[in-house]
Amino acid sequence: MDEVIKVADQFYILAGSDRVDDRTRVLKEGETFAIFDRRGDIHALGIAEYGLYHEGTRFLSQMEFRVDGLRPLLLSSTVNDEAGFLAVDLTNPDLTTDGEVVVPRGTLHFFRATFLLDGSCYERLRVTNHGRSRVRIALSYGFASDFADIFEVRGIRRARRGQLCPPAPGEGALVLCYRGLDGVERRAEVVAGPQRWSAADGELSVICEIDPQQTETFFVTVRCSAGDQRRSGESFEQAHRSLLARRFRIRAARAGIETSNEQFNDWLNRCGSDLDMMVTETPEGLYPYAGVPWFSTAFGRDGIITALETLWVAPELARGVLAYLARRQATEEDPERDAEPGKIMHETRLGEMAALGEIPFGLYYGAADTTPLFVALAGAYYETTGDRDFLEQIWPNVQRALEWMERYGDRDGDGFVEYYRRSPTGLVNQGWKDSADSVFHSDGTLAQGPIAMCEIQGYVCAAWRAAAAVAAVLGDPARSREFEEKAKRLEEKIERDFWLEDLGTYALALDGEKRPCRVRTSNAGHLLWARVAAEQRARRTAETLMDSNGFSGWGVRTVAMGEVRYNPMSYHNGSVWPHDNALIAAGFAAYGLKDHAERILTGMFDASLFMEFHRLPELFCGFPRRGGEGPTQYPLACAPQSWAAGAAFLLLQSCLGITVRGSEREVRVVHPRLPPSLQEIRITGLRVGDAVADLYCQRRGDDVNISLTRKEGDFDLVIVK
Repeated sequence: MDEVIKVADQFYILAGSDRVDDRTRVLKEGETFAIFDRRGDIHALGIAEYGLYHEGTRFLSQMEFRVDGLRPLLLSSTVNDEAGFLAVDLTNPDLTTDGEVVVPRGTLHFFRATFLLDGSCYERLRVTNHGRSRVRIALSYGFASDFADIFEVRGIRRARRGQLCPPAPGEGALVLCYRGLDGVERRAEVVAGPQRWSAADGELSVICEIDPQQTETFFVTVRCSAGDQRRSGESFEQAHRSLLARRFRIRAARAGIETSNEQFNDWLNRCGSDLDMMVTETPEGLYPYAGVPWFSTAFGRDGIITALETLWVAPELARGVLAYLARRQATEEDPERDAEPGKIMHETRLGEMAALGEIPFGLYYGAADTTPLFVALAGAYYETTGDRDFLEQIWPNVQRALEWMERYGDRDGDGFVEYYRRSPTGLVNQGWKDSADSVFHSDGTLAQGPIAMCEIQGYVCAAWRAAAAVAAVLGDPARSREFEEKAKRLEEKIERDFWLEDLGTYALALDGEKRPCRVRTSNAGHLLWARVAAEQRARRTAETLMDSNGFSGWGVRTVAMGEVRYNPMSYHNGSVWPHDNALIAAGFAAYGLKDHAERILTGMFDASLFMEFHRLPELFCGFPRRGGEGPTQYPLACAPQSWAAGAAFLLLQSCLGITVRGSEREVRVVHPRLPPSLQEIRITGLRVGDAVADLYCQRRGDDVNISLTRKEGDFDLVIVK
């Protein structure tokens, strides 16, 4: 309870703290990410995932700023996308001496600017005295670290841990370290300046004296290192310039989009800035790490789908994803990692537990869909860019992926790609819905493997078609015809074995006994994205997905209401995922069902209006839309999440019907549609091979006019209405 004291014969409520707040602020750069509270602090207590993380380990579990031992009061807090840092405005609570208020609340302004770069966390603290007299205050930062592996933070208990060293003070510095069981010493070195700071008991402190209307500036840097790593001693300003240059390079690789709707612009800008944050520069190129906090690393499926979502506006991202995954394509069988020759990885992890093999995810291959998706992306990348040199470079990887699909993906020779877990600690389900309870029959019993997921068969079909197109480009017409025939045969088998006439959709999966899982799910929509559904069945599937059981009002549910395992609060059995909906909308558009695609775009945009920063999370709950209320948040969803951020670009592309064909030097627009909320759209810097286009789109009634406002290089604009 607030303390009541007497000041100048007035009873006064002492302002020593503000209300509890569980909202977080996220920064991510390269292999480092941080989760702060809105004051810019990392709590030792509170939300479990607070921390500064580097290479899969939490290097700081506490970083708390104090003024005379008290937490300052929050004024505002945001992540400044242009500047690339967390910006926090604070003021002082009432500061007392012997029960007397000596510095009334609101006298001092504290501005914290924090960013990450190359394994270091930089903070600049500006303190301004807006009072009328000189103040003398103690500033302090408290630090601690448990050096927990990210999987420990998620709840895994380890039998043994390494040695945690006590904080070691130095001159204006503090060193926290941990000697892991993997033989690696991990260190968090904290340096403060420019004034002389004292270090003791995990705390750095300094006495600050400030005259009226004057400002003092302080800097605190946390350098994370492991083994022989050494961090540079760059100043705040030098490091910030480097960060902005890096962000500019990433942002410059993406076309610009501006609409007549400022709220829609806010959503697109948020999606773009989230992608800028999540993209990591690797030796192979740009790669979108999956999501913060639990998936801030390279995932095969997430990277490919994000690249597909953004291919028309950011083809360089797809190139980086393909090169990164090709470099890590499996070359031998390893049951512990679910690896087989030609298979594309599921995820890679750094950290002590991965290094020791306590988890199989150091370089893990337990996904049946990443390999055909890799081939599909390779074909789509070439069609979009016409980059033949790179296509020839990865063609051997594409061929090995095709060999995996037939030799290892289809072990029983029935023409379908199935999965089953070989690693005892790996994933039970190895499609995008990889929860243990996500594949089931209509009575709720879990399907037993090997399991053939419906959408994976669609991806395989798309892979054969992409391979056929690539083979033709590279001068092998015989193999091109062979691959086309394989796609055609698989399409026929999907129609025969997966279609459920009475449900008006495709089965979720076939179990190990080839029995269909007769459940209405969003997975069927991916068959439309892959363009393998017969025309009439595609329309019936769309109607099933978009009825009141399938469509929540915000988006298509992963599992339709009424199914036995439907739960709107579950991870995969009734929730709504933006990337899932983007692929479904693209499938609708492929069959000319623009009304349905437009409804999904509108639902996702409307949902973003209720989200902090307009940021769509990894998923949200599947409760029906209620008037005057936003969607219900899923409490453990990652945000930002790359394929959630990429969803907006694919949704917009699907409605506009834009396809960039750099290989044919053409921009094709087919039956463009826009919702009433969007009257105009300007697209700038759209790359068509080595050419560049600017487009202007204007909605007139139900029609959309497309005009070319800038043309650099040789290409054609083809509009089909």
